[in-house]
Amino acid sequence: MSQKTQTKRVRILVSKLGLDGHDRGALVLCRAFRDAGMEVIYSGLFATPERVAQIAEDEDVDVIALSLLNGAHLTLFPRVVKALKEKGINDVLVIGGGVIPHEDKTELEKSGVQGNFGPGTPLPAIIDFIQANLVKNRKI
Repeated sequence: MSQKTQTKRVRILVSKLGLDGHDRGALVLCRAFRDAGMEVIYSGLFATPERVAQIAEDEDVDVIALSLLNGAHLTLFPRVVKALKEKGINDVLVIGGGVIPHEDKTELEKSGVQGNFGPGTPLPAIIDFIQANLVKNRKI
């Protein structure tokens, strides 16, 4: 008797942090992730790092995709990672995107935010990055 292997769908939280009200890119990401077979949770606009961590805990997400266009990525992205750690959440892949200067990417990676995709990044590249890093770092 053969057993079907059931794979868990990736649960991803897409979040717009702080006072950034530009959500078109985040909404495009939501659709792309959904079309790639992921289960998408959207935080809505103006989320705080603490709110993002709470949603991540409540929804048992595998990935958090942070989007920010207002230049506060060096402040807000690491605060999300810190809020996750304070909740004991250490196994969620956190990726960043938005207008992120190349010189800021290393600092973000040191803080635990990976990817850090800029404008014009092809959607399949982001999806491939998520899938590759989940396999490498997670229990999926």
